[in-house]
Amino acid sequence: MPGTAEGQGRPERSRAEAEVVDLVSRLIRFDTSNTGELETTKGEEDCAKWVAEQLEEVGYETTYVESGAPGRGNVFARLPGADSGRGALLIHGHLDVVPAEPADWSVHPFSGAVEDGYVWGRGAIDMKDMVGMTLALARQFRAEGTVPPRDLVFAFLADEENGGKYGSHWLVDNRPELFDGITEAVGEVGGFSLTVPTRDGEERRLYLVETAEKGLAWMRLTAKARAGHGSFLHEDNAVTILAQAVARLGTHTFPLVLADSVAEFLAAVSTETGIEFDPHSPGIDGTLAKLGTISKIIGATLRDTANPTMLRAGYKANVIPQTAEAVVDCRVLPGRQAEFEREVDELIGPDVTREWVTKLDSYETTFDGHLVDAMNAAILANDPNGRTVPYMLSGGTDAKAFARLGIRCFGFAPLQLPPDLDFSALFHGVDERVPMDALEFGTRVLEHLLLHS
Repeated sequence: MPGTAEGQGRPERSRAEAEVVDLVSRLIRFDTSNTGELETTKGEEDCAKWVAEQLEEVGYETTYVESGAPGRGNVFARLPGADSGRGALLIHGHLDVVPAEPADWSVHPFSGAVEDGYVWGRGAIDMKDMVGMTLALARQFRAEGTVPPRDLVFAFLADEENGGKYGSHWLVDNRPELFDGITEAVGEVGGFSLTVPTRDGEERRLYLVETAEKGLAWMRLTAKARAGHGSFLHEDNAVTILAQAVARLGTHTFPLVLADSVAEFLAAVSTETGIEFDPHSPGIDGTLAKLGTISKIIGATLRDTANPTMLRAGYKANVIPQTAEAVVDCRVLPGRQAEFEREVDELIGPDVTREWVTKLDSYETTFDGHLVDAMNAAILANDPNGRTVPYMLSGGTDAKAFARLGIRCFGFAPLQLPPDLDFSALFHGVDERVPMDALEFGTRVLEHLLLHS
């Protein structure tokens, strides 16, 4: 049954609530580290087949698909709804995680340790928490004979952490029939709470629903010049040419542009807190700092970014190389791609060439409609002090692939978080962890959403 309002109590925990912590812990124990290289990425197949076993145990027929390379495992299962004529809802999560160095952690990153009220390990919040909640609910619905209002499609995917080339994008290009009838989707990164002070000195929990995300573009810059001996004078050194271009690009501040989703978020926060956010003020970044740690994410959605991340040149100390290369991580606001590229070309100059290693479009939808209303109702049923607000993610998700099929996508992996937890720092961070009670809360919210969507 759907969750009840906070403070009113529940007669007993649901089946999904009772097993979600264990499922998340067990998922984390699969080392699904995605290095970005086919040869060294591992674990997705084993994890995906385990997920399939958990679904088949309660009666699902599953589809296992390898997306473009051996071991890149994906699992799909469909639960028929009362009205199969309605557009189906996709609930998706990725099984891969970024690598982790055990020596840096308080616990082993693939232990799935359950300690001090948290589940610890790589993927705890990105995003085996949502995978665990989804799996727990899928199992509960099938085991208890629950019929949702419309068809639900559960998808557990590979390769999100490297842009989805061997995951969601491959599936969209090569197996589009897996998404037949789907009109809307929920996945990462949203639904988590942000506690803000109110005008009257109280606190309010805002639950951020992702309605937009910046474009992802990994760019390679190349400079070429004459090779030569390191002891001679060289006016056209490829390393110097590249380094100057990279420095200009890396220190450039792109213009402030307020997308609709960002403007709505700032307006909602202003209404609750009384803080005025002037998007035209040079001090906007300082004002955002009043939001605490989430300001890092919000601040990155006010403008395009281009961060140099890799440099490569030369093979010997006394040889000036003919070629120097750099890789730049670019994140571009909706509608800004052409102007962004024009600015980049001006900054790097005519002696440096650029090419896109990966280029995925931005995405933005509106914060309205039945599914949005259902999200808000699901939050209020479990937290009467809550309020859903839209926001833009500075990174990217598998939603970029599904949007290409015309699917309307939202980030909604609900968690009620402690106000002092630096949630944004846990993404790809050391000692990644998720509160156990947040998992149970999120399971109740997600259950309410899926049964009223």
